[in-house]
Amino acid sequence: MLQIRDLIWGLLFIGCAASIQVQIIPTQGEISVGESKFFLCEVVGDAKDIDWYAPSGEKILPNRPDIFVSRTDETTSSLTIYHANVDSAGIYKCVAKNGNKEAQATVQVKIFQKITFESAPSPQEFNEGDDADIVCDVVSSPPPAIFWKHKGAKIEPLKDVRFRIMSNGHLQIRGIKKTDEGMYNCEARVMARGEIDFRMMKVIVNVLPTIRARQADVNATADIGSSALLACDADGFPEPTVTWAHNNVVLETGDKYSLNEDGSELVIKDVKKVDEGDYTCIAKNKAGEKTEEVSLNVFVQPKITYWKNQTASEFDEEVTLTCEASGDPTPVISWSFGNRVFTEGEQSLDRNVVVRSHARVSSLTLKNVQFTYAGQYLCTASNSIGQDTKPIYLEVRYAPKILGEVTAYTWEGNPANITCEVEAHPGASLVWFRDGLQLPSANTTNMRIYNTPTISYLEITPDSQNDFGSYNCTATNVMGSESKEFLLIPADVPSSPQIQQVEPFSSTAVVEFEEPDSMGGVPIIKYIVEWRLLGEEWTGREFEAEDDMASITIMGLKPESTYEVKMSAINGKGKGESSLLTVFKTEPVPGEPTAPKLEVKAQKGGNSFKVNWIKQDDGGSPIMHYLIRYKAKHVSEWKPEIRIPQGSEYVLLNGLEWNTEYDVYVVAENQQGKSKPGTLSFKTAVQPTTIPDATGGGSGLGTGAIVGILIVVFFLLLVGVDVTCYFLNKCGLLMCIAVNFCGKAGPGAKTKDLEEGKAAFTKDESKEPIVEVRTEEENTPNQGGGGPTEPNETTPLTEPDGKTVKDDNAKGETETKNATAEVKTVPNEAPQTNGNESKA
Repeated sequence: MLQIRDLIWGLLFIGCAASIQVQIIPTQGEISVGESKFFLCEVVGDAKDIDWYAPSGEKILPNRPDIFVSRTDETTSSLTIYHANVDSAGIYKCVAKNGNKEAQATVQVKIFQKITFESAPSPQEFNEGDDADIVCDVVSSPPPAIFWKHKGAKIEPLKDVRFRIMSNGHLQIRGIKKTDEGMYNCEARVMARGEIDFRMMKVIVNVLPTIRARQADVNATADIGSSALLACDADGFPEPTVTWAHNNVVLETGDKYSLNEDGSELVIKDVKKVDEGDYTCIAKNKAGEKTEEVSLNVFVQPKITYWKNQTASEFDEEVTLTCEASGDPTPVISWSFGNRVFTEGEQSLDRNVVVRSHARVSSLTLKNVQFTYAGQYLCTASNSIGQDTKPIYLEVRYAPKILGEVTAYTWEGNPANITCEVEAHPGASLVWFRDGLQLPSANTTNMRIYNTPTISYLEITPDSQNDFGSYNCTATNVMGSESKEFLLIPADVPSSPQIQQVEPFSSTAVVEFEEPDSMGGVPIIKYIVEWRLLGEEWTGREFEAEDDMASITIMGLKPESTYEVKMSAINGKGKGESSLLTVFKTEPVPGEPTAPKLEVKAQKGGNSFKVNWIKQDDGGSPIMHYLIRYKAKHVSEWKPEIRIPQGSEYVLLNGLEWNTEYDVYVVAENQQGKSKPGTLSFKTAVQPTTIPDATGGGSGLGTGAIVGILIVVFFLLLVGVDVTCYFLNKCGLLMCIAVNFCGKAGPGAKTKDLEEGKAAFTKDESKEPIVEVRTEEENTPNQGGGGPTEPNETTPLTEPDGKTVKDDNAKGETETKNATAEVKTVPNEAPQTNGNESKA
């Protein structure tokens, strides 16, 4: 078809070589509101410009959001109308020009609106007696005719004046009744197109509740454990909910109130005088609500009717607090302050406190007022029915009182804070002095003052010994002032720690010590531990000081060797003297290593995780390798075991299932045996939703990219053939490199260890291990005896919990080349070995 059309256009071009012809495909178009459509303008002849014009005559510019124009090639231009609306209708013109030659074509675009129900909610609810307006909003072009049906019959407003079809198509029912309830059909028709559509809507008629109180007045006694019952009955449609309110607060079931299932009965527990009053029974449904009042009369709980806070000044002769209460029988009034209770008369413990009572009034008199008298006093009125308590606050105004340590330590060049904390009411202003001069003065650039409402900090950075000495803090308020001298003392280095004992193991030792007797005035920052074999150089390491630190673990020791150890402490001033030497001897090699400590970190993508492990005690002999297993929690079978060489610090698990919990364990193995497993659990992320390419189809790969991929595949194929030749026939490029440059023999000369899947180093002792990951073909015997587990810097002194790893690997088990985990090895930057350690 395409060839025939091209032939026709070719003939037209030959016949009209000197002219330009334009054709628009399709020649006309009808578009529904909201839909999109494109038109193609094809030109015969040479056309330099192809332009589109809107019905308004305005040239359509490219990249408009509603109308898009693009020229696809020399003879074709397209017009795309997106999400058409009624304003998009009209005659569009395509004009082709080349110099003074011009040709054009037009296309008629018609826009119409299909029947659309913009709003026809169901159900629609109305209250009985209201004028109901049943909503049915429909649009189309031309506008539709609306018909209503109820119970299968067409509604005819001429026969029932209560019904009326509004100009907007809504159905109005005047004074709607319960019998009008049911399903209504709103039908829309467009006669010109024969188009019809309808919506069914459910109409519900709600009936306002009615309510009746069983008893308008209820009497209760304010007795311990007594209760009162308030009840009302309600009716309506839908079934009304009944709630209770008191003082505009809705009551709910709890310690004080209890409601039955339908809420008609309210039980007030443990009735008190404050419960007295009107309670509102509220019946509510969708039609509205009705209320009924029920009065509760309570007899007679004590109630405090008068109390007043007081203010006094320290050293006033006296201050009196007064409390008045009502109740029947007449309540007895008592006073309390904190945990202390005051009784009638002069107090035996403190004659400065006197209580006097008369009828319903009681007073508490405090003589020779002290600032400690300030606070909350409780006045309690009680009788055989119950009690009432009110707090009365006493405010005491007093002169400042300065608190806090009077000494501070520092050294030249190091800032230190002298803290002046003050208690005062009202608040006090604080000023610093030295030698009678207020600080900071014009000549003091090494001092700063920071103030809070109750504390002033004097920051001093000593420049010389002259800055040490006495500083005065003076606090002043309207009640008076107080001064206090503070001393800034030069700090010193700490004294030496005292080593109490050394608990040795085969390759580690725990040094237990006591803190220095003198800290030098400032906190200890670090401890330095130094150790050596007898007659050799010292080895040292710094350890950050911690609260209540009493032991430090040193590592990298040789088994059955005699060592000397000493300690020193560092504070901000500097390093102190070292302790006396302590001699100890390490234990023989105990056995297998302790379990590694595991950490996990999600990688980019969400279904890849990096499992790190921290080497713990190696049991006195080097770690040969790590064994890793993992599985999803919901399955019983573990993935094939992964073997990682000793220098590695992590394994990367790829291709995990989305949104799945996994268990992983790592076992360290040395010549003596395997450790207990270090275990860890983690959960993968939820699989992200793939967002399709919004730019449309197309592979996105050019010819060059495809050729490049083919070259890479061909190269990898050649490498695979060469590696196969190297291992099977001892020939190829790889064989040549191994013999001529590395001095290596063929694969037939591999050592027994390498054939068993163990790591080996290259001949030039490169740091990069050669790793074969495969399942074990034989178990490593657990040589040697047990012995205590050795601690190190990162593990507790107790053994970590862990299940014994079962060695399920049998001889002949296939290599784990298809395991889903990607294994990466990260050797230590500078692995150290000695004569007693065997290379991996």
